[in-house]
Amino acid sequence: MSPRLSYSLFMLLALGVFLLARRLQPRPPSLVLLPRRQRIALGLAAFIGGSLGAKAGYFLANVDAWSLDLGWLADGKTVVTGLAFGYLAVELTKLSLGVRVKTGDGLALPLALALAVGRWGCFFNGCCYGVPTTLPWGVVFHDGVPRHPTQLYEGLFHFTMAVVLLLLARLDALPTHRLQLYLIAYGAYRFLTEYVRPEPPWLLGLTFYQWAALVLATALAGQWAWEARPRLRQAALVAGSPSPQATPARSERVSASPAHYEVRS
Repeated sequence: MSPRLSYSLFMLLALGVFLLARRLQPRPPSLVLLPRRQRIALGLAAFIGGSLGAKAGYFLANVDAWSLDLGWLADGKTVVTGLAFGYLAVELTKLSLGVRVKTGDGLALPLALALAVGRWGCFFNGCCYGVPTTLPWGVVFHDGVPRHPTQLYEGLFHFTMAVVLLLLARLDALPTHRLQLYLIAYGAYRFLTEYVRPEPPWLLGLTFYQWAALVLATALAGQWAWEARPRLRQAALVAGSPSPQATPARSERVSASPAHYEVRS
């Protein structure tokens, strides 16, 4: 089987896994309550934003990709900017539609499973590999040199995150923040694994993908902190309010008054 055919089959399999996981898992209540047209609009925003973002990131990171012989129809694309632009497109669409509820939890697990499968397509296609290595699991791709199989590293990361997200869903932990957690974790993972990828420095000694991962993780962490403000404020008010035991009852205050003692004398 040719590398390109293997890549195409794994991409189709990844799409099937995404749709199947999306259908089998319970939908978040906030998403179920949205009108159908709004759900369709958010889905289209995620798809279009992610597709254009993945391609735009590739063009920004590879100056040669602007040549006419490659163009927008070439295979090159990048996951990190695809995720970032897809998330941004959904948030902007929600803003334009007046949707204020969180809708990302239903995408986190299907997305992690799909990317775990899709990275095997990159492996068999011989793209997205790492720097040369002498480690026993180094893989020879096109140049006869054993290299880090960074595609499999990333596939393992996404599968591990899928397990974590499944456990969080069963425990009902971090509701409305699971997609943010997943993308922040991916930003940290991608920043670190760039050191075993053959990417040239882009700015201040970091690769383009490291900068993209930093922006993604920092922006989502900031959004999470902003959304947590009302809960923190409410918790502070509850913690600062006097407890029932701290305020004596009216009957106790009356019984301690001099008038009460005069009546009893």
